[in-house]
Order: sequence, then C-alpha cells, then structure tokens
Amino acid sequence: MKQKIYQIDAFTTKLFGGNPAAVCILDEWLANELMQKIAAENNLAETAFAVKKENHYELRWFTPEIEVDLCGHATLATSFVLYNYYGFKENTLRFISPRSGELLVQKNEVGVFTMDFPTDDLIAVSEQLDISKAIGKQPLETFKGKTDYMLIYEAQNDIEAIQPNFHLLNELDCRGVIVSSKGNEVDFVSRFFSPKCGIPEDPVTGSAHTTLTPYWSKKLGKTTLSAKQLSERGGELQCQHNGDRVKISGNAVCYLIGEIKL
Repeated sequence: MKQKIYQIDAFTTKLFGGNPAAVCILDEWLANELMQKIAAENNLAETAFAVKKENHYELRWFTPEIEVDLCGHATLATSFVLYNYYGFKENTLRFISPRSGELLVQKNEVGVFTMDFPTDDLIAVSEQLDISKAIGKQPLETFKGKTDYMLIYEAQNDIEAIQPNFHLLNELDCRGVIVSSKGNEVDFVSRFFSPKCGIPEDPVTGSAHTTLTPYWSKKLGKTTLSAKQLSERGGELQCQHNGDRVKISGNAVCYLIGEIKL
C-alpha cells in the first residue's frame, strides 16, 4: 500500500520558516498504532490525518509520541493540501475532530487561511513554583487552560531570554507551557514548550493562540491582534477574538510531496 504524504511549512510565506507539519489524506482510517508510528517516523511536531465524509473531513493529529486534542498549524497545513492538491473549492472547509468538535477554515484570494477554533477555558491561578522553576523566570501572572499553563511576563526581551529546564518541564502535569508578553512590533509574542509531547520547543503553535488571544484581547482592549512566536524558525499570525471562538490566520508553503510504503 502506498500513501501520499505532504510536508507543509505553516504560518510562514517562506520555506524553512514557520512550523512544519506532515499531512496524510486517507481513504479510511488506519489503525491508531500505525498512525502513531508514521508520526514518530516523520519526527515532526505534528502529523495530521484526514478522512473525507459527506460534507466534512474528520481530522486527527499525532506528535511523535501521542495523539493531541487540537493542533492549529497542522490544521492549516491540511487545509493547504486540500485546497491545492485535492481540488477543494468551496468557501469554507469543515473539519470534525473527535476531541475538539467542529473546526472551520476559509481561504481568501491571496492565499491566507483563517481557522475558526473554540477559545480555551482560562483560569487565573497562583504562581506554580514548579513551573516557574522549570521555565527559569518568575512570571507576572499565571493561568491554567484545558491542557497548558500560560505565564505572562513584562517585556519581549524576557521571552527571548528564557532558557527552560526541559527535564523539569517533562515532569509537569500538563501538555505544555506558554510564555508571553506584549510585543515590540506586534501586539503580543510567545513561545511554547512541550517536551512531554516530544516537542521541546514548538516553532509555531496555533492551538496556544486559542489561549493567548482571549487574554491579550481583554488586556489590550482590541479584538484583532497581530502575533509572533519567537522560536528559532519563527512564525506570524493574525488573531481575532469573537467571544467563545478565535480566528487564527496565516500562510503556508509546500516543502515536500512523497509516498509512504506501508
């Protein structure tokens, strides 16, 4: 059996930028164990698998180690593949995720993809000393979302200077840790660490912006925000807060098209 595979750089307009994701459009679902092995073999932050149904695509995401509830950049990458290589031409692409429900994606005339995701449930908590120790810097504020912690700092240079202890991060009871501050040239900046998922530092994390956007929207008093993730590869996003939904927009480019021999 041969399976087509695409590797897409998401949240970037240039090759070797943004966050790479692998995409497999399946005729039917493979065994969970096999999909996990493919993701481990790809060794990218995420591999997305999609199966076409009557009026939507079912969508799932795997890191090299686990299946995850939501992945923004791999959803964008899957949308790019469906629009560019599978002849999808409707205005709205509808995904159904068994873990995150309905996810909508639109593509505009200049190739920008806008994803419509549910906002995270964010709760302010007292400082978590084990998390602050793992990150290596005390935050101004600490929040807990569904799967991640978010730590807020004073300035962009604080975010740039963070050098976390990945061994300590791996021991935390959460998917990952988001660190964020106001940006120098954009509304807010962030980084995301998730060694427990096999991703020490994620290049660009769409799902984290379902946590970041509601916070910064309220903090800055605006609903449309520009964002940048300060990883080595870097990534740029446009975010819009709409009550219980967040719209996250970005570009993508294709790096590789190939076949897996199963």
